[in-house]
Amino acid sequence: MELADRKQRILTHGTPSVTQGIADAIVTKAENIFFLTDPSGCVPIAPGHGLGLYYHDCRYLRGYELLLGSEQPTVLAAATDAVGRASLLELANPDLRLARGRLLPRETVGIRWTRTLHGDPPRLEDALELRNLGLEAATVPVTLMFDAQFEDLFAVRGLFDQTLGRRHAPVWRGRSLRLSYDGRDHCRRTLAITFSRTPSRHSGQTAHFAIHLPPRRAVTLGVTMRIDERATRGAGHAGRARSTHRVARLRALAQEPRTTVASDNPLLDSILERSFADLRLLRSSINGEEYYAAGVPWFATLFGRDAAITAIQMLAYEPRVAEQTARLLAFYQARDTNDWRDEQPGKILHSIRVGEMARLGIIPHTPYYGSVDATPLFLILIARHAAWTGDLRLFNELRTEIELALTWMSDGADSNGDGYIDYVSTSAHGLINQGWKDSGDAIVTANGQLATPPIALSEVQGYAYLARALIADLYGRAGDTTRAATLRAEADALRARFERDFWIPSLGCYALALEREDRPLAVVTSNAGQVLWSHIAKPSRARRVAKRLMAPDMFSGWGIRTLSTEARRFNPVGYHLGTVWPHDNALIAAGFRHYGLDAAARRVFAGLLRTAAYFRSYRLPEVFAGFSTSEFQSPVRYPVACHPQAWAAASVPYLLSALLGLEPDGFARHLRVVRPTLPDGVNRLDVRDVPVGRARISMRFTRGTKHRVDVDLLSTTGTVELVVEERA
Repeated sequence: MELADRKQRILTHGTPSVTQGIADAIVTKAENIFFLTDPSGCVPIAPGHGLGLYYHDCRYLRGYELLLGSEQPTVLAAATDAVGRASLLELANPDLRLARGRLLPRETVGIRWTRTLHGDPPRLEDALELRNLGLEAATVPVTLMFDAQFEDLFAVRGLFDQTLGRRHAPVWRGRSLRLSYDGRDHCRRTLAITFSRTPSRHSGQTAHFAIHLPPRRAVTLGVTMRIDERATRGAGHAGRARSTHRVARLRALAQEPRTTVASDNPLLDSILERSFADLRLLRSSINGEEYYAAGVPWFATLFGRDAAITAIQMLAYEPRVAEQTARLLAFYQARDTNDWRDEQPGKILHSIRVGEMARLGIIPHTPYYGSVDATPLFLILIARHAAWTGDLRLFNELRTEIELALTWMSDGADSNGDGYIDYVSTSAHGLINQGWKDSGDAIVTANGQLATPPIALSEVQGYAYLARALIADLYGRAGDTTRAATLRAEADALRARFERDFWIPSLGCYALALEREDRPLAVVTSNAGQVLWSHIAKPSRARRVAKRLMAPDMFSGWGIRTLSTEARRFNPVGYHLGTVWPHDNALIAAGFRHYGLDAAARRVFAGLLRTAAYFRSYRLPEVFAGFSTSEFQSPVRYPVACHPQAWAAASVPYLLSALLGLEPDGFARHLRVVRPTLPDGVNRLDVRDVPVGRARISMRFTRGTKHRVDVDLLSTTGTVELVVEERA
């Protein structure tokens, strides 16, 4: 690879965006359409931001502003509904000069702006209710300005220049404005804007209204934006058709009991409510199979790694989504070798895109396979699903795909024959780093240099160990004891090699990775914590890792950083170089629990709760900055973090289930509660309708004396037994 090309890829690939921040954005979403605005409900006409109306990897609308006269309204309040499809803003006028010099005092006109997104067909509906709170009639000049550029998402993110198709001039017909674009991918994209009132005048993409308001009366101005995509040369657009199969599944899911959690801690309950709402919002589908889209706005599509981890996190609450996610990942499993897409037989996809750049082959995401951890996570998902459901049907259905994944892990994933899964990209536009820390500068040496491929990440070897061990159990249950024994032997051999090659005594933790020539990267990172989640670590070393990660250079008080403050490349706002990721912390703390490190797990949980309390609507973002609680009294936002983001939203529910010690054995129709512990500040907690096998179980956890937690069975539906264990 040429040095200049590598430098450019390091600067761009894996970073979410080089646009201005979106931390304060109001986000609404319905299926595959989503909308981000600033706190006023508007989208600035000026370029350089990531706000706007998106559909199928295209930003249809990058500007949408409301003016009263020449002034912006004053924002009084803003909120979104429980499912995230609608928002409500309360605005008021500033001091305005009307016709003939009349002054309209501020806050004489109230504006209630109601916005709703619909997924089928994709559209946005706005209702602007203007209320005259005064005693005199007034005619208020209202201007709505639009800007549609039809940019591909990768162009919005600043990763590519947008020099593709042709935009057409705006077309006005009565109360409607039509904006359209002919892409080079032979797809015409159209945004049709219809007003409930005829503008008094219009020009370009701007509509002017003169709204007459009688005293103490209200008038509503409606705005509907409809998105349409049509092939111009016989090639249909991916994902256009609505699946009736999906609709039937959604109705069936809506009728099922839903796992609920209620405690005596209002903060915990509010965070859980937001988490579940965000996860419902992010549920999407392809070919009738549901999955959790990774995050809005940059990753609102199927990501193999993210979908698998989120589905695993939510198994105690939504096992059906896990089953559908596994089928979807199997459907896209690689069958060929393609260097452009980093594709090898057996690999699970990194992600799929359906926008213009993907369809033209400018980017390799059709799908793209530059992920070395999605494949073992796919296997872990299948095995964990079986443990909760007590059912081998999914395992038997996907036996071919499981074997392909295992074969890739043993053969195709090991480029240098050292027995570890590693990566080196073969694609000109592929990711340089292919673990979950996939920004170009994420994997570094002790002296701060960039690691040299092939790179074998520590946590990925743990995933591979756990995948083999869990899938071996399923083969044993299915009667194939020979295959089960082989996989267990491979897992044991990997564990021995891993302990030999990755442990760094001087650090008190595992190496970040092995780079070229199997040189260990002696850097303290959160990757070592995820090693514990996979259970590959020796218990004595797990305790040392936990102690190291909870030291001040790693634990900020809000959470465990991705990189130690003592590392040469530490950057508190570097995407993977010192920030804090909620999902990373949840997996690490679940690992702590496995090794009996309960106090450390509770500290991590408390940090996440404290963090969520400072974010709007208690929503944990994808990532936040790595500054400590001693530096700032509130967590510092990462400017372009996704929110909502799937595995961040699932972090608190997942870690709560780990603290409670929920360990299913669906085959035996048991739910084991192992060494339960309650979060700090919680004395009573009810979990109702937890699915185990074909049954449901409800329990109450109550804090007793001397850190003891009492567990009471409240009810069961179907055949399931509650087994409480106090083993360490």
